[in-house]
Amino acid sequence: MATTQERKPLLLDFEKPLAELASRIEQIRKLAEENGVDVTNQIHQLEARAMQLREEIFSSLSPTQRLQVARHPRRPSTLDYIQAITDEWIELHGDRCGSDDPALVGGVARLLNQSVVILGHQKGRDTKDNIARNFGMASPGGYRKALRLMEHANKFGMPIVTFIDTPGALPTVIAERQGQGEAIAYNLREMFSFDVPIICTVIGEGGSGGALGIGIGDRVMMFEHSVYTVATPEACAAILWKDAGKAPQATAALKIISHDLKNLGIIDQILAEPIGGAHSDPLQAARTLKTALLENLEILNGFTNEERKEMRYQRFRKMGILTEAEQ
Repeated sequence: MATTQERKPLLLDFEKPLAELASRIEQIRKLAEENGVDVTNQIHQLEARAMQLREEIFSSLSPTQRLQVARHPRRPSTLDYIQAITDEWIELHGDRCGSDDPALVGGVARLLNQSVVILGHQKGRDTKDNIARNFGMASPGGYRKALRLMEHANKFGMPIVTFIDTPGALPTVIAERQGQGEAIAYNLREMFSFDVPIICTVIGEGGSGGALGIGIGDRVMMFEHSVYTVATPEACAAILWKDAGKAPQATAALKIISHDLKNLGIIDQILAEPIGGAHSDPLQAARTLKTALLENLEILNGFTNEERKEMRYQRFRKMGILTEAEQ
């Protein structure tokens, strides 16, 4: 029974009409087979309608619905993408200070013909796995492990590729006692100084300093239905209105979706997702990601180290500039 439930697709509220239509198509197909009736044309028409409905739904998602897609339990994770896009992959462990945080994974990989260091947040697939992975919320040891791997990449001239997917850094008293803020701040400073190309991609939920701890790059990309925010909408609502129930209002106000962030200059490129989200066709999403990584690496490799560092600095320096319109 448990196995059957695990295999059932996890439906979001706005996906239920699609599931009902798919179920109706399957029932018609089964009845036609049982009675020896040819309903091929009718089935094709219903399937075309289902595809049209899927396009209509996913082309007009609200910010809150996009947040639901970004948090979907079946959405491809860092390790899923690594397995799909790399030719070789060796995971490396430990921060050399006695910690090996499972919420942040990394290692050496071969991307086409180029050696790279890949690291990213790793969420779980179910409750047990999520608890083991701290729901993708990295501890100070995780960010120190990431820094160790990035320093390794810089030393040996390997580009750095990061995948962002976290609601935020681990918010526990122990994490703060171990220097959570210092670990993230140190990463921010060091990433600006690295000579090698750095490409960051928000693959799911990019939240707060937990995302920024591996988010300083020459190129910052983002999947179409991912979100990137200074704080989770629930936290924002609790702070501003003392009511987490106003999270949908906060979601709209925070401008966390890809198109808003592209217009604001926070990200450089939006990666299209398969109709229905990345979880509906992970391999297609992985192909899109691999193509974008290779294209950007080719461009970045054409600059000198000093040119890249200066562009990286200027890219973040100009964020948040406001201009006042004349009345």
